Amino acid sequence: MQFFKTFFASLLGTILGVLLLVLILFATLMRSAADPEPYIRSNTVLTINLTGDIPAHAVEDPFEELFRPQSGARLSLQSLRSNLRKAAADDNIGAIWVKTNMVTASWANLESAYTYFEEFKESGKPLYFSTDDLGMNEKAYFLASLADSIFSPPETNFEFNGFVAQFTFYRGMLEKIGVEPEIFRVGRYKSAVEPYMNEAPSPESIEQTTEIMNSVTNTFVNAVVKRTGKSADEVNALLNTPPVDRVNFAVENGLIDQLAFDYEIESMIKNRLELDEDTDLRTVSFGRYSRVTPRSAGLDVPDTNDKIAVIYSSGIIMPNIPDSPFGSSTGITASSLKRQLDSATDDDNVKAIVIHINSPGGAATTSDLLWSHIKQAAEKVPVVASMGSVAASGGYYMAMGADTVLAAPNTITGSIGIFSLLFNAEELLTEKMGIQYETLKTHEYADLFNLSRPFTPAEERVIQRSMENGYESFLARVAEARGMTRDEAHAVAQGRVYTGTDALEAGLVDIVGDLDRALEVAAEMAGIEEYLLDIYPKRRDLFETLFSSGNAQIRSILTSWIPKDLRDDAHDLQAIMSQPAGMNWALLPYRIDVN
Repeated sequence: MQFFKTFFASLLGTILGVLLLVLILFATLMRSAADPEPYIRSNTVLTINLTGDIPAHAVEDPFEELFRPQSGARLSLQSLRSNLRKAAADDNIGAIWVKTNMVTASWANLESAYTYFEEFKESGKPLYFSTDDLGMNEKAYFLASLADSIFSPPETNFEFNGFVAQFTFYRGMLEKIGVEPEIFRVGRYKSAVEPYMNEAPSPESIEQTTEIMNSVTNTFVNAVVKRTGKSADEVNALLNTPPVDRVNFAVENGLIDQLAFDYEIESMIKNRLELDEDTDLRTVSFGRYSRVTPRSAGLDVPDTNDKIAVIYSSGIIMPNIPDSPFGSSTGITASSLKRQLDSATDDDNVKAIVIHINSPGGAATTSDLLWSHIKQAAEKVPVVASMGSVAASGGYYMAMGADTVLAAPNTITGSIGIFSLLFNAEELLTEKMGIQYETLKTHEYADLFNLSRPFTPAEERVIQRSMENGYESFLARVAEARGMTRDEAHAVAQGRVYTGTDALEAGLVDIVGDLDRALEVAAEMAGIEEYLLDIYPKRRDLFETLFSSGNAQIRSILTSWIPKDLRDDAHDLQAIMSQPAGMNWALLPYRIDVN
C-alpha cells in the first residue's frame, strides 16, 4: 500500500510539473508575440497610480511579466524618473494625471520623487493630482503640492495635522514572561536595545528623533509655503487646527483647488488640451508607458559604450544563510554584493560605480566584509556611495569603502556604534515551564551564550570587550575614510543618528544630494560626459521568482492580521535571533519613520 501511495504521489508531482512547464511555455510564446512597444497617440495623458511605498528600485518580476504583460515596470524612483523624463520630451504626451492616496514612502525617497516631478514641470505640460475615497496623507500631498491643480472628491479624507513618531517598548512584557535581556553596547546614542531594557525612551533617543522630525516638518512646510504663498507660521497654524471637515478646509485655505469626481476631472483635462468634449480622453498607464523606449519618446540617447554601474543595496545586512527552495533573502549579503561588484568591474565599459544604499545596518562582521569589497572595487574604478532612505550603522559602515559619499537631506545616517542583544530565559524556562538543565563543559567559556542562566561577571567583561573592539574597528574605518583622527570620529559617533544635512556638517558625508547628483559626481571622477546606466541587481530567474512569489503570498496571508508595526519589529528581532549567539550588531537604534 505504501508503494502505491508513493508511486501515485510521484506521478501527480510529475504531471503538475509538466503542466507548469507547459503553462510557462505558453505564456512565454504569448508574451513574445505581444507588441513590445505601445503606440502613443497625440494628446495622450500619462496616468500614474501613486500609493503605498516608492522604493528606490524594483527588480523586474518575470513571472508577472509572463502573465500580466500589460503591467510593465513597477513604480519605483528609477521607473518614475525614467517615465517622467520620457513624458517631458514626448510630443504625444499632453499631460500627466497622478491618482494618489495614502503614500508611505520614506522622506528621502519622497524628496527624490518631488525633484523628478519638478523637472517634468519644466516641460510646460500640465501636471494634475487627484485622490479617491481613501484621501491623501501628508506624504501624498507633499508631492501633490507641485501640481497645476489638485482635485478631491467631496466626501473623503485629507490628513493635514502634523507628524508623529512612536516608540515601542517590550520590557514589561519580558518581565511578565520571565525573560531578562542581557544588553551590551558602545555609544551613548546606540539605543537599539532600548525597547527591550527600558519602559521609556532615553533623552538621547528623544533628542535625535526630534531632530529628524523637525527636518521632515521643515521639508513639508516649505513645500506648502511654495504652493500656497502663505508664510511658514501660517502653515503651521493650519496644521494645528482641529482636523474636522478637512477636505472643505483644504479648499477654503488653498491647499486643494477643487472638489471633483474623476469624470469631471477628465472633462477639465480635455478642455485644457483643447479636445472635443464628446471624445474619449486618451490615456496610457504608467506600466504600459514604461515599455516606450527613450529614443521613441524623443530623448537623446548617448552614442557611447561608456557605462556607470548603479548597484542598489537594500535591506538588513546579514551573513550568508542558505535560503529555502521556496524563499529568497531580501537583505544585503557579502557574496551577493561581491558578485555585482565583480560583474561591474570586469566590464571594461563600466567607468564608475554608484552604490545606492538603503540599509539600517546589521551584522558587524558582514558590514566589514562589505566595506572591503567596496574598497577593492574602488581600486579599479571610482566608486560613489549614494545614501537613500537610510544608510546607518552597518549601512554607513559599508559606505566608508567608497571614494565619495552622498546623502539626501533627510537620509537617516550615522549611528556609528555596536551592540549585542542576548536574553536570559532562566525564569521562563525553569520556574514557569519547569525545565531543568544540567550543563557539562570542557572549558570555562564553552557555554558562554547559554540562555538558561545569567552571565557571570567574567563573561560580561568578555562580551563588553568584544563590543568595544568592534566599535574601535568601526571608528578606524570612519576615521580613515573621512580624514579624521580616532577621537574626532568618536566625537561624532557614539551611535548618534543624523539627517543627511546634519551629517554633512558633522563631516560624515561629502555632498548632500540624490542619486542624480551621485551620477554626476561619478561621471566627473571617471572623466566622461556621456554614459549609459547599467543597473544591478539584474533580472531575477523565472523559477526563483515563481517560488519566492508564492512563498511571499503565503507569508502575507498568515501574518496579515498582525499590526504592521509589530510585524516590522518581529522581523528585525527574528533577524537578530536567527544569527549565531553573541554576534555583534551594527544596526540602527530603532526603526525610524515619521508619519
